[in-house]
Amino acid sequence: MIKTLLVGFGFAAKVFHLPHLVHSEKFEVAGVVSRSGASKEYGDVSSVPVYATLDEALTQSDATLYIITTPSNMHVDMMKQCIRAGKDILVEKPAFLTVEEGEELIQLAEKSESVVSVHQNRRWDGDFLTLQKLLQEGTLGDWKVLESRFDRFRPHVRNRWREQAGPGSGILYDLGSHLLDQALVLFGEPDAVYAEVMTQRENGQTDDGFFIVLHYGEKRVYLRSNSFINSNYPRFELHGTKGSFVKCGLDMQEPQLIDGTFYEERMREVGTLHIEDTQDFSIQLGGYDQFFSLLAEGLSKREPVVSLGEALKMTKIIEMARLSSEEGRVIKQEEWKGESVL
Repeated sequence: MIKTLLVGFGFAAKVFHLPHLVHSEKFEVAGVVSRSGASKEYGDVSSVPVYATLDEALTQSDATLYIITTPSNMHVDMMKQCIRAGKDILVEKPAFLTVEEGEELIQLAEKSESVVSVHQNRRWDGDFLTLQKLLQEGTLGDWKVLESRFDRFRPHVRNRWREQAGPGSGILYDLGSHLLDQALVLFGEPDAVYAEVMTQRENGQTDDGFFIVLHYGEKRVYLRSNSFINSNYPRFELHGTKGSFVKCGLDMQEPQLIDGTFYEERMREVGTLHIEDTQDFSIQLGGYDQFFSLLAEGLSKREPVVSLGEALKMTKIIEMARLSSEEGRVIKQEEWKGESVL
């Protein structure tokens, strides 16, 4: 079994990591890094050691895999510590906040024995897997437009680090990391980027909405997120020369993980296919649990599931989007100089 240590014990650790670790025969939760010691009250890990700092864990624990779920601005320093200690890593997205940080981290990892994977779990959303299959099979012909949205109704600023001023906060790093990663998986790097990154909420301290256009020749990908959308909006719309595919609402794996039913009965979802006529179309079951199976397999082969190189491409597009929003124009790949606007 892979002895695993959770670094941070907030929402991400409890919902997106712990359930899969405890249901797998390939992982053993060997400890938690938590300043508050909150994990002592959490049944699945109530008996494991709790370390106040990462340094303490690295010197006292025999865990070989460290899962970093702390705020985004802490990721790079913690990964460096783990790499220098010879540990394998799974880090929450975004792995780093700038291209410069990413390039430095990749160089460090390449000189080490550590395997570093990035937790881009929404590659295993059921609707995204369905979209991939439709594209691979050419069901809609030659694709022309993809609209991908991840909206929420959160009109008031909450007291959480993602919504406060500071490095790594804001919806572009949070939800934008998912949407951009999915687009890169489907189509690779775009020719150019146009974006509007906005703060609309009263007393907002960081971005709470964005609209990004990725150019692929004459084809377009529209990525959106907003904190004032309170409806069952289309999550995906894919339009091609033979028809369209529409899927409303978010993938159901997250709510099932929250309410504890993920491993009891998986929920089937339905989209709509518009070709010669309109018909319901069954959505594939998502597979957040599959990510952890692939992680275990990748560690045995000494290969990442999602590499730092892939994360670097996503971070590059985020920087291009911020520059586009700041200057109010399309940023072409060939003119981007890699200068962070943070």
